[in-house]
Amino acid sequence: MKRVAFVFTHAPHGNASGREGLDALLAVSALTEEIGVFFVGDGVLQLLPQQQPDQILMRNYIATFGVLPLYDIDCCYLCETSVRQRGLSIDTNWVLDVELLAPEAWRSKLASYHSILSF
Repeated sequence: MKRVAFVFTHAPHGNASGREGLDALLAVSALTEEIGVFFVGDGVLQLLPQQQPDQILMRNYIATFGVLPLYDIDCCYLCETSVRQRGLSIDTNWVLDVELLAPEAWRSKLASYHSILSF
């Protein structure tokens, strides 16, 4: 079975890529069980708790990340360096259970997937 990775690289709410990536992720979950979700760069901001997108008239899709385990999507990885570069704590209570990885380990995990979709 093909392993599919979804990589989130953009901050939430500035454009539709995060929401579209999440929609695609949920759709592909019906086709394969081997899905990995990766967050790097500004993509780590997707998982911050207590976001208030309504303040900028955007839809709050971030809570939907919390349902990924219901779709048997449990392989979620966060780039530790990206977290630190944005001044965030690695102990943040992310909206999704994630494994923090150093960049080398993050890239190694990503390389094990057959298809990579970036949002």
